Amino acid sequence: MATKIFIVEDEVMAQKSLIRLLSQHFPDFDVVGSATSVKSAVEWLRNPENSADIIFMDVELSDGVCFEIFRQVDVTAKVIMTTAYDSYALKAFEAGSVDYLLKPVEVTYLKRAVARCTTNNQNIDINALMNALGKASETKKEYKERYIIRFNDRIIPLETSNIAYVYSEDKNNYLLTFDGHKYIIDFSLDVINEDLNPDDFFRISRGCIVSMKAIRSITKQQGGRLKITAEPAASFDMTVSRSRVDDFMEWLEK
Repeated sequence: MATKIFIVEDEVMAQKSLIRLLSQHFPDFDVVGSATSVKSAVEWLRNPENSADIIFMDVELSDGVCFEIFRQVDVTAKVIMTTAYDSYALKAFEAGSVDYLLKPVEVTYLKRAVARCTTNNQNIDINALMNALGKASETKKEYKERYIIRFNDRIIPLETSNIAYVYSEDKNNYLLTFDGHKYIIDFSLDVINEDLNPDDFFRISRGCIVSMKAIRSITKQQGGRLKITAEPAASFDMTVSRSRVDDFMEWLEK
């Protein structure tokens, strides 16, 4: 009988990549469903017609963190969390409640995580998970102070305080500094978002992270979105996703 897989991931490319890896290395796995948010995941899991043996679950979703799913619905499947780096996921794993994969997912670690799920007969210990989350929230995280940028034959140490915004365009990721320099970077926005201090930077969409200091004005648009005018000026529409508007406004008012 095929092992039923449910994927909770709001980044389309990451979801496709995971499905491809699973089909290549686990032919007996059947992806029976997917979700891109806490809300849609809870709806799928609450449907009595749906069931899964293993759930791959991204930590940060479009409408919140995945731990909200555990608070709203009983999860009986084995769970493998996927994250660029998140202390919540690591602490939860240490509590013995879940496994985790760091993005980008490597085959070796994917096989390790699957093996742990298939050999471990215990269900998720929700109390252990919640306890781990509480401990993780008490841990003060240290954020990155500089990046090393490789530009042609030069190596440039770049202070994070000089970053105006980071964005994706034409399948590349770029970093723009306050003095107007633009660099192509190898890091994903997921990784950078974990590295930067959330007091200073906000991920306004899947494709853009902006510094508080770069924001010059904000304009309301139809549909509830917000358009940001930044300095230096952006070469793209810098728009706050509808699902992030409330959190963005709260961040601005801190």
